[in-house]
Amino acid sequence: AQVEGTKLIEKAKIEIENQKKAALAEVKDQVSTLSLEIAERVLRTQLDDKTKQEALVANLLKDVELN
Repeated sequence: AQVEGTKLIEKAKIEIENQKKAALAEVKDQVSTLSLEIAERVLRTQLDDKTKQEALVANLLKDVELN
């Protein structure tokens, strides 16, 4: 009976660890999704006119040319 109890406890520990890893992966996924949504909203706000868009593209091209 004690051996079975020990096995049951060990199995429960493994299950808890697996659930913990799954929950952490889900949180990371949600954070990634939220980060992308925030970045998209910021970019839409910052690039709401053509002049700002052209300035951003020019700066990006300048950075690419320097590298």
